[in-house]
Amino acid sequence: METNSLPREAALIVNVHSRKGEALFEQAREKLEAAGIRLTAAHAVRDPARLQETVRQAVSCGAPMVIVGGGDGSLSGTVDELVGKNCVFGVLPLGTANSFARTLGIGLDLDSAVETIANGRRRRIDLGMIDGDYFVNAASLGLSPMIGETVPHKLKRYLGRVGYLLWAVKCSAGFRAFRLTIDDGKAKRRMWSTEVRILNGPYHGGVELSDRADVDSGEIVIQAVVGRSHARLAWDWYAKFFKLRDRDARTEEYRGQSFRIETRPRQRISIDGEVVARTPATVKIAPGAIDVAVPR
Repeated sequence: METNSLPREAALIVNVHSRKGEALFEQAREKLEAAGIRLTAAHAVRDPARLQETVRQAVSCGAPMVIVGGGDGSLSGTVDELVGKNCVFGVLPLGTANSFARTLGIGLDLDSAVETIANGRRRRIDLGMIDGDYFVNAASLGLSPMIGETVPHKLKRYLGRVGYLLWAVKCSAGFRAFRLTIDDGKAKRRMWSTEVRILNGPYHGGVELSDRADVDSGEIVIQAVVGRSHARLAWDWYAKFFKLRDRDARTEEYRGQSFRIETRPRQRISIDGEVVARTPATVKIAPGAIDVAVPR
């Protein structure tokens, strides 16, 4: 068997609390089996807190591939269980932004994702780390965690990224810029900032934010929106969403294997959409941490 071929046997684990998880669980199971994937287990997980435990059990039972369906938070919350294991990570993008799937080149519709799992190939990729916690795609601090922590679930489920945008406008009224220090062990950079993105891949919130970040570069990218202006932050998102020529004019980027990030005041950190950490924090790259299924 080729070293980059994918297993034909897998466990399917879907977060039915995700935007499209409940509606597509049965379809996903049927389509995977029709594509020739033998499912040794299929779990529709209604409590997101049980996702990691369910994936851990599937890996410990010897599943050669674990297919996780959900949003970026579901993927980040479970990927720790595959680090150091001989188990392929399969992705069904059933969330709102699906940034990790975009990074891997996986189609966002169910048929395309199933095609990747059935006929794609293995790819060895890096993971990001925040204080020892692995993540697949991106972390952020500033306005984004405030949005992610407070956005109503129904708004996110039914309006998707538009819902996030509407909620961002509401949250921005009470948000203030912060003092940021980025330390790579050789030099400290200090600045005012309204948002910091910690990127293992180019996408965050479904938008391509950096053309220097990739999942197999061996480096993490820190991107800071500099200054104190809310309008500057809004324009940065606008310019990056529409890929304007000056889309990088309001940000500074740093690349490396490890950084220490400090803020005044302390800031919450959203890891792939889930607020689970705070500054100060150590940010690192974990090179070649897992195998994932990608299009051939």
